[in-house]
Amino acid sequence: MVKIGNIEVGEFPLLLAPMEDVSDPPFRAACKQNGADVMYTEFIAAEGLIRDAHKSVQKLDIYDYERPIGIQIFGANIESMRLAADIVERTQPEILDINYGCPVKKVACKGAGAGILQDLPKMQKMTEEIVKRVKLPVTVKTRLGWDDSSIKIMEVAKRLQDVGIKALSIHGRTRKQMYKGEANWEPIAEVKNNPDIHIPIFGNGDIDTPEKALEYKNRYGIDGIMIGRAAIGYPWIFNEIKHYMATGKKLAPPTLEQRVAVCHQHLVHSVEWKGEKQGVFEMRRHYTNYFRGFHGFKPFRTRLVEAGSPQEVIDILGEVGVHYANKTLV
Repeated sequence: MVKIGNIEVGEFPLLLAPMEDVSDPPFRAACKQNGADVMYTEFIAAEGLIRDAHKSVQKLDIYDYERPIGIQIFGANIESMRLAADIVERTQPEILDINYGCPVKKVACKGAGAGILQDLPKMQKMTEEIVKRVKLPVTVKTRLGWDDSSIKIMEVAKRLQDVGIKALSIHGRTRKQMYKGEANWEPIAEVKNNPDIHIPIFGNGDIDTPEKALEYKNRYGIDGIMIGRAAIGYPWIFNEIKHYMATGKKLAPPTLEQRVAVCHQHLVHSVEWKGEKQGVFEMRRHYTNYFRGFHGFKPFRTRLVEAGSPQEVIDILGEVGVHYANKTLV
């Protein structure tokens, strides 16, 4: 049984990655219902939390059905991160996660996210201060390094383990790669299989099929897998991986009715949580994946993206159900 601190998270946990503007409560609900073991919130700016900014504070919303859940924070100022950690602890998640992996320019070039990979002593100090500050188990998500010439993930893992983190998730790309190229899991395996490392090591990057998940589990020996982009609009990926690992057989893909129902539910939760205008708007990124493989879906997608009200979206989803009811997916 894998544990994050004293929290049991399964024999081989599947974790939902913290994705900005994606890993919100409506999306997490769909993933939890479909097999995700541990979830993380969108990353939250420490500066926003300590200034009580609405968007940052709203991201603290967590629900009992999601547990165990980690709240992820990022920042470049150690004192701000300490104060933000206090706020997170009062929210009572199971885990506090620190983002040392976000590659986007506005974050990394200010010394936060993956930017701190250029200053390992500061990374270690910041982590140590947060671990000392809270009673929650602290975890970290990071990347291999800033670029190919500065991959120091083994040193990062040892430094962070030494100051008390309880698990480490590693994305198999450098900051310079952003999300391009192929994720390199060899350094992740080296960390996991180093005899000095005794915390759980979770791998992240490019896992988009059950077959690949099982292959990487066996090849690299990691303790669990974190899934990000493959789950967008396709929360079924978690149960599909679990079923394949248990039986060696693939689950049938979700039916048309299941896709429509989960998309509908996602929309309803999105509107309840964000309000009608924002809830409808932020669903737009999910439609393509919910109905990937449906021949001739583009006109429906265009209408869904242009829809201005929840009822309009629901009506179009009803049309999708009728239109494809007797058709075969391509």
